Amino acid sequence: MFAKKTTFVRFRQDIKGIDKKVLLKGKKKSNYIYLDNAASTPPLIPVLKEMDDYMDWYAGVHRGTGYKSLISSRIYDDCHEIVGRFVGADLSRDSVVFVKNTTEAVNKLSYRLQLQPQDIIIITAMEHHSNELPWRARAQVKTVPVDNEGKLDLNRLEDLLIRNQPHVKLLAVCGASNVTGHINDVHLMAKIAHNFGCKIFVDGAQLIPHHHFDMKSHDDPEHIDFLAFSGHKIFSPFGVGVLIGPRDVFFNGSPEYQGGGTVKLVFKDEVFWADPPAREEAGSPNIIGAYGLARTLQYLDKLDMNVLSQGEAELTSYTLKKLVELSFVRLYGSRPRVGVISFNLKGIPYALTGAILCFEAGIGLRTGCFCAQNYVRNLLGVPEDYQQLQFYDSKELDKIPGMVRISLAPYNTYAEVDYLIKWLKIIADNRYEFRRRYKFSPQEGGFIPTDLNCHDYISNICRHYMKI
Repeated sequence: MFAKKTTFVRFRQDIKGIDKKVLLKGKKKSNYIYLDNAASTPPLIPVLKEMDDYMDWYAGVHRGTGYKSLISSRIYDDCHEIVGRFVGADLSRDSVVFVKNTTEAVNKLSYRLQLQPQDIIIITAMEHHSNELPWRARAQVKTVPVDNEGKLDLNRLEDLLIRNQPHVKLLAVCGASNVTGHINDVHLMAKIAHNFGCKIFVDGAQLIPHHHFDMKSHDDPEHIDFLAFSGHKIFSPFGVGVLIGPRDVFFNGSPEYQGGGTVKLVFKDEVFWADPPAREEAGSPNIIGAYGLARTLQYLDKLDMNVLSQGEAELTSYTLKKLVELSFVRLYGSRPRVGVISFNLKGIPYALTGAILCFEAGIGLRTGCFCAQNYVRNLLGVPEDYQQLQFYDSKELDKIPGMVRISLAPYNTYAEVDYLIKWLKIIADNRYEFRRRYKFSPQEGGFIPTDLNCHDYISNICRHYMKI
């Protein structure tokens, strides 16, 4: 227990920006509490130091002959291997491709699969838009439904696979929902898909930061064929993501981005493309981002992802227990889940809740539909209504259905959760007063205090903190 506690103390101390003071309404200052880790995580101080040290040797890769270029090229190549090993990829058969983020990874895979109009991609009803829209653009999409708690019906998955063979080319599923935090048994789903000759892609953006993950051997029925995740959700927010999959898939067709670094030889009438991953990483790559991600994963490995995961799970259970005790809170989703929790306060608009917590309590979280509008509507029991488009056009975003979301990480504390619970009680007890003191601003796209010019307020904060 002592060693475990020491791990979390060290981890929190290594988080950049912990306990920053923010100016609250009424000119009070408070330690900022960040509960929006599902969107982006803060970086690690030791990794930032290593990145700064590496900058002395930064140069373009693979096309220079100077020492700095040779060093940078070796480091960049090693980063691919470090990332692959972190998730158990078979580096003799898989390629690790660096991209900007998970969204770009899904789009890239949608090109590489050489899909035809009659091909079918099976997704789930809990997917982020990034694991839905790219497939809708290139093939037919069938959806595995969810129950009232937002969990998948795996019997329906098998039924979809049976009824749509031989046209199903891929099962694309999130490892964990960014709305409910629900963890899907992707290895079981892989086994089901492989029984029908179908490959599986896992959007790991919300799973990889929370749990040790193993893609497993290519010979294992539970093997994950394709995996993607983003650095900015796993404490390395420097514009880099990863797509991992069988090397032979990346030889299919021409790369969607073409130019420097993607070729072996170029003639007037013919192009000979480079081997992956180079053919998929057009132009000068984000070497700094790749290095930051690799060093971050090594840091997490050293601390032990299993220990971090267990601590986060205990904090998540504590938070859920505290929320369940509040009669005015409606929770969404069920276990098993990562530290992502969505809820609403009865009788209080979700966007107003978020604004009060921002301006009055100094708590950062997320409100809305979290780029998973169909899933959120399903959980809320709200039917599709195209009239909602009018609300967007008229900037009446407060009329769009949504939720409040907190997302925990291993550096968050029980005291921070208690502070959140305290403020949820304050909001519920004073909801009529808060409704009077806040107004919805179409310009800001959210609620702001009635006595505050939000634009000037934010500008002043930027000038104060960032010298902008």
